[in-house]
Amino acid sequence: MTNTKKEINKGYDLLVEPSRIFPKDYLIANFPLEGTAELLDFFLLKKNRKKAYITFAIGVNNDAISLPNAPFGGFFILEKIHSESIDWFISRIQSHLKVRGIKSIEITNAPKPYEENCDLINYLLFKNGFRQENVLCHQFFIGKKKIKKWSSQEQTKYERKIADSEISTSCTAITNFSFLKSIKEWNKGRGFEVKLEENRIIQQVAEYPERYFLISLFYDDQVIAHCLAVKLFDDTIYYFLSAIDPKTTVKNVGEILLYQLFKLAAEQKVKLIDLGSSDLGKFANHPLLFFKSRFSNDNSNKITWTKMI
Repeated sequence: MTNTKKEINKGYDLLVEPSRIFPKDYLIANFPLEGTAELLDFFLLKKNRKKAYITFAIGVNNDAISLPNAPFGGFFILEKIHSESIDWFISRIQSHLKVRGIKSIEITNAPKPYEENCDLINYLLFKNGFRQENVLCHQFFIGKKKIKKWSSQEQTKYERKIADSEISTSCTAITNFSFLKSIKEWNKGRGFEVKLEENRIIQQVAEYPERYFLISLFYDDQVIAHCLAVKLFDDTIYYFLSAIDPKTTVKNVGEILLYQLFKLAAEQKVKLIDLGSSDLGKFANHPLLFFKSRFSNDNSNKITWTKMI
């Protein structure tokens, strides 16, 4: 076994560099973070080819987080590699961080639709002494052709609901951020606390305006619902923020919002819609899980791992 490991890992090396150097499709990965000393990429190299990477925000409190205040961070495998090489990569990252004086590591791995090796990586983190800190179940609709087919098949039904409800809809680029206040107030009115980092969102939209879309519903010229959709990757749509005015008496608003999201996804020709998690802290949000199940064809867990080193 020892000989096998030496042979597999022969020629591999660890490269650490500022994250802005290596371009990534995941828009959050290269974005600067407040309260962190630096943002670093850790690469598994072989013959100067990047085989895998993870990005860490190095905090002023001697912690390393991949990535704070983002939907997820975690490992991404760029080329097929052996499990022992990933294991070696995890071990080397820990050694490097320890030398830098880091005391704790936190990693939130992307769910499997984003990274097909997710389950293997989670297993290897567990075997390296990481502790499972949190689990969120994300619901997805996967498949470019399936998204297009769903939008086409459901169009007549939902357009009739829109007409019957006398709703008007819009899906636009973001030109102002007043909708954030509405989302916050409406969710608070429904008993939900939503933490919005408004400055961070504004900065991200300014840097990646083509990746953000605001879906809004109107009744009697008054806005009654918002949904912020984000292309986390060029071929994915993330259902980031949404809210419905608790005072509205209009029916089917939640369904119509998601129908508009599917229309956008079909127009953008993405292969994946991420409907996010449905969670109430200590408890699963079963009503929301059931509602989203009507618009999803896959579930995958997003796991957060921690370790003191």
